[in-house]
Amino acid sequence: MRSPIPDYLAEALQSVESDTTGATADYIPELADADPDLLAAAFCTEDGRLYSQGDVDVAFSIQSISKPFVYALALADRGFDEVLGKISVEPSGDAFNDMSLEEGTGRPRNPMINAGAIATHTLAGRRGADPKDRIERIIDGLSAFAGRPLDVDEAVYESEIATAYRNRALANMLRANGIIDEDPLIAVSGYTRQCSVRVTVEDLALMAATLANRGVNPRTGAPVVPAPAVRQTLSVMATCGMYDGAGDWMTRVGIPAKSGVSGGLIGALPGQAGLATFSPRLDDHGNSVRGVDLFQRFTSDMGMHLMEVPPPGPSVVRSRRVFGHGPLAVQVVSLQGSIRFAGAERILRDFEDDPPEQKRIAISLVRVGSVGDVARRMILEAIRRLTLDGHDLFLIDPDGVLPDPDPGDGGRVTVVGRREDIAGFVRK
Repeated sequence: MRSPIPDYLAEALQSVESDTTGATADYIPELADADPDLLAAAFCTEDGRLYSQGDVDVAFSIQSISKPFVYALALADRGFDEVLGKISVEPSGDAFNDMSLEEGTGRPRNPMINAGAIATHTLAGRRGADPKDRIERIIDGLSAFAGRPLDVDEAVYESEIATAYRNRALANMLRANGIIDEDPLIAVSGYTRQCSVRVTVEDLALMAATLANRGVNPRTGAPVVPAPAVRQTLSVMATCGMYDGAGDWMTRVGIPAKSGVSGGLIGALPGQAGLATFSPRLDDHGNSVRGVDLFQRFTSDMGMHLMEVPPPGPSVVRSRRVFGHGPLAVQVVSLQGSIRFAGAERILRDFEDDPPEQKRIAISLVRVGSVGDVARRMILEAIRRLTLDGHDLFLIDPDGVLPDPDPGDGGRVTVVGRREDIAGFVRK
């Protein structure tokens, strides 16, 4: 069967093709000359399946879409304390190139506006790295997100650096406030080269999918940045990624996103997919006109809004059944689904409200796909407390979805990992 998703994307592109409002970024000569009619869209799932339509082979400069990825690299390279000490995370409510810093601290208000992005650029790579090593680290990092080697569009770089007067002013303000430690011109030059990295819409979809996949590239399988850096980055994208239009974006579309003045737009839906569009005509906020329309359609058609919570699925506790008689009887508690905090709370509540009478208790994870970190700790604590209450605990876990099952002080559990041993506890 041929997937209908490419057909859906083609139809979505056709629906916005007639919209010719907006204009290319006229303050950068190379971008002003871009073909305004170019149009493309791509989806990349959490497991790396890529769907795309339109002008997917056209390369364009990444521009401000580089900001969240370099922010994630800086968090990974320097740690949260150093990065947050230099750059705040509050929405500015101003344009992306606004000439302002946080009152009292001198910090840029967030890493998605230009002042914050220039500061972020200087924090990527190892401490003390020279500008050449730093830009190599950034290009290598962006390439790891994209799953292929990326390069710089030198024509865009030369065009942009020749007119980067406002960014130079921002860098001077950062230097004057002690936010950056180097020559402002060097910082702006490196940042401009970062923005001039060449990508396609398919690259952007895969980069966004890497964020959606907890920092692991879903195609190469390579971890690019740690999960805590991804959570921080997606949070800032949700509140600041669309500049002074971020609030309207979050209510209408509801996907952590970032735009670029070359016409690119990405969205990362955690645990699901990365989305990208490309259309060079921009609105007054500097966002792609047709890209915004496409994202509004995607979230409406497919229920992608982050706050659109699906109805509750089946209970995580699938069944509680007793097998055998007398002292050899065992109560098998069968769990199911992907267990997070709410599911683990339900498990604990069941044990509290209906304490098991049998001495032997087996918790079956045969139908469990994954267990979150908090849920893991909660389940192990339940095992510990049941042990202290005098029960013998068994964990049926043939796929190892609950790693390192150590219940801690006073707790004991026997892991039944071989499938041929499961029949002794639960009927297949």
